[in-house]
Amino acid sequence: QVQLVESGGGLVQPGGSLRLSCAASGIIFSFYTMGWYRQAPGKQRELVASITRGGSTNYVDSVKGRFAISRDNSKNTVYLQMNGLKPEDTAVYYCNANKINADYWGQGTQVTVSS
Repeated sequence: QVQLVESGGGLVQPGGSLRLSCAASGIIFSFYTMGWYRQAPGKQRELVASITRGGSTNYVDSVKGRFAISRDNSKNTVYLQMNGLKPEDTAVYYCNANKINADYWGQGTQVTVSS
């Protein structure tokens, strides 16, 4: 059974930082491209950042220079370090594991940026 379990969300003031974690089980983690998506109320889910098997990363323009995605294949875990948080970063953040013919999602973790 595949499980992606996110953690690390919460309430933070503008300018603050959070580190999200996603622990995967039931898959060969190193075979997957891992991604973080987010969905704000009334908006479509969007890709925030992704990291390939080889470690190549990609970011949506709005988070470049503020967020950093990384992975630890020995721990089957992907991280999203979020610095300089803004109110517009408020959303539910979802972890995704993807490869050909396989696509898995976590349940999401809420991130709220507010003073």
